[in-house]
Amino acid sequence: MTGGRPADFVSYPEAVLGALARSPGRPVLTAADGRGITAGELCDGTYRLARELAARGIGPGATVSLLTGNTPEALSARYAAHLAGARVVHLYDGMAPEVLARIAASVETTVLLVDSTRHAAAKELLPLAGRPVVLGLGPRPFGEDVLAAAARHRSDPLRSPAGPDDDLAIQHTGGTTGIPKGIRTTHGPYRRGLNFPLADAGDPPRYLACTPLARLSGPLTDKTLLQGGSAVLQLSFNPGAVLAAIARERVTHLWLLPPLLHRLLDHPDLDRTDLSSLRRITYGGCPASAARLRRAAEVFGPVLHGWYGQSEVPGIAEVRPHEHGITGPGGRITAGRPLPGVEVAIRDDTGRSLPAGEVGEIHVRAPGAMAGYWRRPDLTAEVLRHGWVRTGDAGCLDEDGYLFVVDRLKDVIIVVGGHVHPTEVEELLLTHPAVAQCAVFGTRDADATEHVHAAVVPAPGHHPGREEIAAFVAARKGALYAPEALHLVPELPLTSAGKPDKALLRRTLGGAE
Repeated sequence: MTGGRPADFVSYPEAVLGALARSPGRPVLTAADGRGITAGELCDGTYRLARELAARGIGPGATVSLLTGNTPEALSARYAAHLAGARVVHLYDGMAPEVLARIAASVETTVLLVDSTRHAAAKELLPLAGRPVVLGLGPRPFGEDVLAAAARHRSDPLRSPAGPDDDLAIQHTGGTTGIPKGIRTTHGPYRRGLNFPLADAGDPPRYLACTPLARLSGPLTDKTLLQGGSAVLQLSFNPGAVLAAIARERVTHLWLLPPLLHRLLDHPDLDRTDLSSLRRITYGGCPASAARLRRAAEVFGPVLHGWYGQSEVPGIAEVRPHEHGITGPGGRITAGRPLPGVEVAIRDDTGRSLPAGEVGEIHVRAPGAMAGYWRRPDLTAEVLRHGWVRTGDAGCLDEDGYLFVVDRLKDVIIVVGGHVHPTEVEELLLTHPAVAQCAVFGTRDADATEHVHAAVVPAPGHHPGREEIAAFVAARKGALYAPEALHLVPELPLTSAGKPDKALLRRTLGGAE
């Protein structure tokens, strides 16, 4: 979608690259293979690639899908695609090739860019993805190296045709159909969000991207570079490697889901690692254990910042280090106060706003909220109403404006790597010849980490095992959807409404939450 560009609008890649251009010799990226990339090198390569994409007809209305990992080439490719005016779609690791192929087709992929980390995934994906134009971000075994082709172009700054209302990206999360929901974001809100510096991240910040650039680490890297900082890239999360990088690279900031924070706390190298450079650990994305957070505060010091948000509204509230002692219903640590420019209301089923202390659905109005779901006006109308996003989370506000998230109204399991919608997995399991009936549910362990469980009534004459069921799901949906526990039951307990009683299954089979 193209809304046109006002004369005074500066897109986010122009702003980031403009900041980098002030000190072209400054090292700004450290790749996983040890390569150092200067600000000038990142700018020059990105401008050249943007011109090459434009020369191939990539511009407003086009979709560039990225099959990439945590590499400098992936970051440059995203900037270049947006400079050319295209929307970007990340094809996430952890999703099965069939799912990625459906996503690529649903967003009408114009060109697919592949970096060195995803060659194996591309080999599986391409036979299923029709005939998109496929280009490599460097030499690769199946096609043209677009970076080599881009070397013929000029490297001076390029003005993007994208305006504030134009599509920035389509981010995919779990859904109840064969294609995950596509969340459409636009340039204006994203650019405004980068204007808010990340507090206490270091001066200058040095960010460790140990979680995917395709997700929140990407925006945090953008903020870091815009603030005059630098980033260290790791291909994946490994607690020992993360601790070593913090000490070696003098890292000031990192982002972690709580289960990853727990793995750092449990690593044997923790006590002998120099953590003195750390100024901020941002955590969020799923429930966090209060006991683990207290332990993390003892180990790392007053550096913990908790973020509450979701794909539809990435930033809702923040709890700062000194606020972790504020608790609410059930001893839960507060999710913090709303971020600047964000409004939060607690409402009942009729839409009436509730007073402090009463629990209802959390509704949010924020400048960074999604524009809607990709080609799903029905779902958009259900979730986005008069500028307010219905989060599907239950919570309350206290008298001082602190937010507490009490429960989840929608049936979703949040695991490392993404969201699992149980209905989606149930529909798949019912196609397995050994499954007569099933119910998929989530449980939380003592650390509040969520796990996928499946209760299965076997078909006559069958006795499926967990490995068989997990492999079946992983091959068709992706590894993050695979049940970690399988429970064979003679029948499924039902609620009074005749639906599987997942609360009872959770209590009897998975342990109470």
